[in-house]
Amino acid sequence: MDPLLVATIFGFLVLLASMLSVELGLSVAIIEIFLGVVAGNFLGVTTIPAIDFLATFAGIVLTFLAGAEVDPSLLRRKIKESVLIGGLSFLLPFIGVGLFAYLVAGWDLRQSEIAGVALSTTSLAVVYAVLVETGLTSTELGKIIMAATFVTDLGTALALSILFIQPTPYLLLFIAVSVVAIVALLVLQRPFFARYGDRVIEPEIKGAFAVLFLLMWTAQLAGSHAVLPAFLLGLAVARVFQKHPEERKRFRVVAFSLLTPFFFFKGGLNVSLIALATSVPLLVGFFVVKVGLKFAGVLPVALRYVRPHATYTTLLMSTGLTFGTISSLYGLNAGIIDRSQFSVLVTVVILSAIIPTAIAQRFFSPPLRPLTAGERDDIADEEFEPGRLGREATVPES
Repeated sequence: MDPLLVATIFGFLVLLASMLSVELGLSVAIIEIFLGVVAGNFLGVTTIPAIDFLATFAGIVLTFLAGAEVDPSLLRRKIKESVLIGGLSFLLPFIGVGLFAYLVAGWDLRQSEIAGVALSTTSLAVVYAVLVETGLTSTELGKIIMAATFVTDLGTALALSILFIQPTPYLLLFIAVSVVAIVALLVLQRPFFARYGDRVIEPEIKGAFAVLFLLMWTAQLAGSHAVLPAFLLGLAVARVFQKHPEERKRFRVVAFSLLTPFFFFKGGLNVSLIALATSVPLLVGFFVVKVGLKFAGVLPVALRYVRPHATYTTLLMSTGLTFGTISSLYGLNAGIIDRSQFSVLVTVVILSAIIPTAIAQRFFSPPLRPLTAGERDDIADEEFEPGRLGREATVPES
């Protein structure tokens, strides 16, 4: 297919996805994946090298932004609850889904490992959006859920990096470059921002992109993946993003308007509906195993630390989207899983982003009251907009 025709179709579908997201109140990522499925299965659209490259880079940028959304001081204050909830949220599904794929689905070991990684995640994007839009980010409940989500996704990033490392002469180079990049960013971010920050030419964004390209290049030389260092790199700049919310907002605008549509659209292009039609039992099995093991791991701990809202917490921790898609796409691009297996995993990831969130908000949302003026100030760094949240801006009743 002609590259310009592919680009034209892509452009209009991405615009349509944004419009539908506003009208339906759904994550634009979910709609972009869905429209990618439509384009690949009904419009005959195939990927091109430009989309492949931008989709790969967008996945790394998403990982970086996920790390940048974490509040390090919050993580320290809630370390016990965060590690228990987030650790079990990762560990049980990772092991259980992997065993299900190996023993029941008949996948080989590496394919089962990809399945375990992809379905062990909790969607930071979904959780963050829900907490911000309901005003829960300023509450203890919201802080625990966000910190636990970070722990889960860190486990996923570690598993993806460690399991699929291929020992090569370049591996030490990749590790060294990753460590130096993270340390350099920690040391230089404040003076760099003070000298070059808040300018229309955005040196900060360009600097972050340059470092991410370096990580991707050295990871490619090493036969590895830049997910983990990109995640830690985002964590290294989290404090600067918190102190400069406008900079964080501009970075999001660049990422979500230009880059991430390529990532999610390509993910949809690789979903085969024909393959899914013969894999419905497997699809249901993976979904039940993932959500069931999330409940088995998270709910008992949540009953101890956030008892009034344990089910709500568990449902949000059962979501998946970005990291699940990244892991599945990595497995497909590396030739570990085929298109049929990828279709199953991505569909389960999408379902886990929609179903638990809808149930949590519809039936288990905490009792809410209007935010006080002080609480509105507390979540200013979360880009609270009174015109957007209005009367729905609330926190749990004490």
